[in-house]
Amino acid sequence: MFSAIFGSVEQGIIFAIMALGVYLSFRVLDFPDLTVDGSFVSGAAVAATMILFGYHPAIATAVALIIGFLAGCITGLLHTKGKINPLLSGILMMIALYSVNLRIMGLTSENSIGRPNIPLLNAETLFSKFQAFFAPLGIDNAFNQFFSMLGVRYLPSTWGTVFIMAIIVLLIKFIVDWFLKTEVGLAIRATGDNKKMIRSLSANTDTLVIIGLGFSNALVAFSGALFAQYAKSADIGMGIGMIIIGLASVIIGEAIFGTKTIVRTTFAVIAGAIIYRIVLALALRVDFLDTGDMKLITAVIVISALILPQYFEKRRERARKARRHEERSAERNYSLTKEGTALVEARTDK
Repeated sequence: MFSAIFGSVEQGIIFAIMALGVYLSFRVLDFPDLTVDGSFVSGAAVAATMILFGYHPAIATAVALIIGFLAGCITGLLHTKGKINPLLSGILMMIALYSVNLRIMGLTSENSIGRPNIPLLNAETLFSKFQAFFAPLGIDNAFNQFFSMLGVRYLPSTWGTVFIMAIIVLLIKFIVDWFLKTEVGLAIRATGDNKKMIRSLSANTDTLVIIGLGFSNALVAFSGALFAQYAKSADIGMGIGMIIIGLASVIIGEAIFGTKTIVRTTFAVIAGAIIYRIVLALALRVDFLDTGDMKLITAVIVISALILPQYFEKRRERARKARRHEERSAERNYSLTKEGTALVEARTDK
């Protein structure tokens, strides 16, 4: 149980970066961007290809981020300059990226133009390099001894992945919080809220949409690059359903933690991604469910996250109305009693 939850936390932190990208497009820009399913794989493909060619994993991950930014900008151009429907522009870019990703991964093969997957079993990644630095510190032994004392049987081989991903995610969260509070970030938020209003203030909404989608897909591709290094492989099908995972993380986080401020909302998105992976892992431990049911479980989780908050809000509203009705009834009865008492006293005086 502990090992399954620990692995879910590791993956959840990585997917939290992708969820932040989905939050920027769907919530901030109000743009249904399906480029995510393609740009996630683009980040993984670029990082894996460059690592196999001998580039440093940090450089490969940075290039993957840039490729994701370009993919998002092209989606924005299709919508703003090509006047294509937002949903359709994202779908077109996602389809185009499928072939592009095959070509990118095909660069590592001499016998074929396209390649569906790239293994990284013996390659140096960001995680392997950090674990080599982390292992001599003795932190793994300290944590494992502590949890052994608590009776935990199956312990992770290293805690380094969680540490480095926590640092990276917190850094990205602070960058997103800062960006959304800058002049450009505020303009992007205003564009998502009311495009006509911000256009009336002489703001170039087309440029803002392009920048917002570029930033969003840059985070998604960055997450894909990290996940490829974590899973030790990049696969052409690894991006299928990423948009649903991102939306599930956003919806779950917002339902549990709320959205009063930007800082709180970005934290909610990160926590939602981790909670989603934990719930998914626990659901898969049920006897009659297997890995083939992951999409169904995801759908059920998203539906529950959408419906349950509305249900509880309606119950709270009914309770508030009933409480107000009781208070008004009590006030009315008190007024009637007071008036009756005054009338009796007046008659007694006469």
